Amino acid sequence: MIKVVFFGTPKIALKSLEYLYDSDKIEVVGVVTQPDKPAGRGHKMTMSPIKEFALEHNLQVFQPKSIRKEPEIQEELKKLEPDFFVTFAFGQILSQEVLDIPKFETINLHASLLPKYRGANPIQRAIINGDKETGICTMITELGLDCGDVCMRETIQIPETMNCVELFDKISDLSPALLEKTLIELYNGTLKPIPQCEDGVCMANKLTKEEALIDWKKSACEIHNLVRGIYKCPSAYFVYDGKIIKVLESRVIEDCGNYGEFVKVTKEGIQVGCGKDCLLLIKVKPEGKGEMLARDWYNGLRK
Repeated sequence: MIKVVFFGTPKIALKSLEYLYDSDKIEVVGVVTQPDKPAGRGHKMTMSPIKEFALEHNLQVFQPKSIRKEPEIQEELKKLEPDFFVTFAFGQILSQEVLDIPKFETINLHASLLPKYRGANPIQRAIINGDKETGICTMITELGLDCGDVCMRETIQIPETMNCVELFDKISDLSPALLEKTLIELYNGTLKPIPQCEDGVCMANKLTKEEALIDWKKSACEIHNLVRGIYKCPSAYFVYDGKIIKVLESRVIEDCGNYGEFVKVTKEGIQVGCGKDCLLLIKVKPEGKGEMLARDWYNGLRK
């Protein structure tokens, strides 16, 4: 059995942990996840999905504030004598002292086709930039940012209607098998990781609040990609009559109109002028209200 310590925090990593736990070739000997955090309106302390699974299955759990600065946890991890560390959306940077603990390597699942989109938001950036495809990679973790040798990769198509939540789900579904295969072949010595080519390096920087504000001077295609790329996290928005209106679903219409103005209202939604073409607003979430069809929101303004 290949002994693994799994590092992860959000839901996207949960299926990979479940898959490795159920594997007849992998033994998950411990889990490392972020500390519990307050969530919701009541700010109730909440466990990560990874911790919940670990506790349900009697796995040892470690929750460092910063694993680089907590030698006590590092010593506990050494006692587990892992063959590999596996990281997937863990949320902390590892030090060389941590990377040296496993017998073989620390393997990271990165949600892009490296060297493209190194960094924090590869899923969102791929959609925002209008890419037709992205993918997942398993890679050897090094001290640099997502610069280690690539073990395996799998390409994922991005239809023009796919939003970031749907892409998150697709990545969550495809990652477990790729991780298991990578671990087995590295353990058996049948896989040789390939250094990343420095040509085509592209960073996926963290999204800023300013980026979520729709600029109607941009093309309808660019705005549509923004709507898809940050769907519900945090959502593209515009301000109307002093209130924030989040846009949850849209479509590009080949038409013209003054940017930022409502061109027409149809059964499908509200057509808004852009720098090029028009954007059809299909579903919105007005400030202080729930999700609704854009035409219903518009009709409510007239009452």
